Amino acid sequence: MAMQACHLHRLVVVVIIALCGSALRADDYKSPYKVEFNFKEEELIGDLLHGPRGEWKEEASVPYREWYDAAYQKRWKHWGPAAKHFSPPAGSAAKGPEWMRQRVIATGLRFVGYTYQHHHVPDWEPPADWPKDEKQTTPVTKGLDCSNFTAFVYNMALGIKPTGDVHDQAVLAEAPGPGAGRSTVVKRIKLPELYEDFEKTLLTGDLLFVKSNQGGVSHVVLWVGKIGESPDGVPLILDSTGSGTKDSNGVVIPNGIHLRPFKRGWWYASKASHALRIIPER
Repeated sequence: MAMQACHLHRLVVVVIIALCGSALRADDYKSPYKVEFNFKEEELIGDLLHGPRGEWKEEASVPYREWYDAAYQKRWKHWGPAAKHFSPPAGSAAKGPEWMRQRVIATGLRFVGYTYQHHHVPDWEPPADWPKDEKQTTPVTKGLDCSNFTAFVYNMALGIKPTGDVHDQAVLAEAPGPGAGRSTVVKRIKLPELYEDFEKTLLTGDLLFVKSNQGGVSHVVLWVGKIGESPDGVPLILDSTGSGTKDSNGVVIPNGIHLRPFKRGWWYASKASHALRIIPER
């Protein structure tokens, strides 16, 4: 089933976006968070809504007819096919950094509601007889883990393809793209000491890395920044995780890809390691 085109107005209500994904099931969760874009839908992601770039069967490096070929089981294991390297979107060279940042978030929001899975492409859904991920404790459906999500979003949005391994992604100095045969410099951003200064330091679309309790980087999120809206004014991030973060209403956010709050003292803030900036300031 191909994705249906959703209407993104200047004010985007996330629960509406979530109903548009091809992998999504009916869900009682109602997010209190919104994203307000400064660009019209057609200018920002029209090619994803109406063109082949947004076709879910075109996500991988191999044709869809080969996704479930038994010959690939030992090679791919539970990860499934690798993502293809998308070309730069048409006309992107003439666009400014703010368009690029907001396009990254708008692309990521298309996958809200997909579950947390150790897959390379979001619409990979292995059959029952496919090798299983021993660490997977929830039902195997379509979805992505944290770093494959951030990598796929940048790839689909801009044709920039970071590695999907969270530890390698955390130390990137450059990323392949936009498109084949090119590379983009990645800037490391030192985080502020004060929670209040995160919004001054980070820009929409920055990759924010989070450490585990053992001290090593274990998670990555997309910083939503000034275009995010929450009822209590808390900054928002967009990520894929299996943890049960609560939203501003005290409701547990389901596992997988969702907008989540960046609250003072919570794991995301207290264990934040550093950020990477793929899109230049100007």
